[in-house]
Amino acid sequence: MKKTRKLKTTLNNNGILLEACLDMPDAPGGPCPGVVLCHPDPRYGGDMTNNIIMAVSWALTEKGIAGMRYNSRGVGRSRGFFGGGVPEQDDARAALSFLVQQKEIDSGRIGIMGYSFGGRIALPVGGGCNEIKAIAGVSPVVPPDVLIDCAKPKLIVCGSEDDVVSTSLVLQEAAKMSEPKTVEVIPNVDHFWWGYEEKVAELVAEFFVNALGRSG
Repeated sequence: MKKTRKLKTTLNNNGILLEACLDMPDAPGGPCPGVVLCHPDPRYGGDMTNNIIMAVSWALTEKGIAGMRYNSRGVGRSRGFFGGGVPEQDDARAALSFLVQQKEIDSGRIGIMGYSFGGRIALPVGGGCNEIKAIAGVSPVVPPDVLIDCAKPKLIVCGSEDDVVSTSLVLQEAAKMSEPKTVEVIPNVDHFWWGYEEKVAELVAEFFVNALGRSG
């Protein structure tokens, strides 16, 4: 097991201060790729310490990729108030801006991933930001017609037994997305992935390794 260095920081999104943590591979051996991680709905306890967010960040650092976790507005120690999803996209952009400015990060190899409500943030932000080269969603809330003209590599993963976000609706929207894309449905898994965190984290991390490479 490799060590992870954690850089706790505060982001400034136009005066709204956001709690954040950059998880870095301990000895990346050169500028490494980085991935912004968007947490699930804070109205139901979602934050940057969520089980999926933490599992994915750990799996990324094991493979030489940094994980950029943050709490969106009104969550944890972050200032501001919950905005329903659209203002939170600016929070993700603030995390992206911080990430690409770090000297140990290769700003040309950046991804974004969202879990659940975080998909509503990550997918449109990923499609609209030139700095982002690859996009992943885990059990994502998928905005209608998102990424239909996006040529970046995409990964959509959901569980067959999800009763929070409709798997059929996710697949319907994923079918509209342009190539290249990978869509995975994991049998016997619900929305929360309890006991399957390592499995989904490995899928996501391998996707970003293939799309962005490793450190060095």
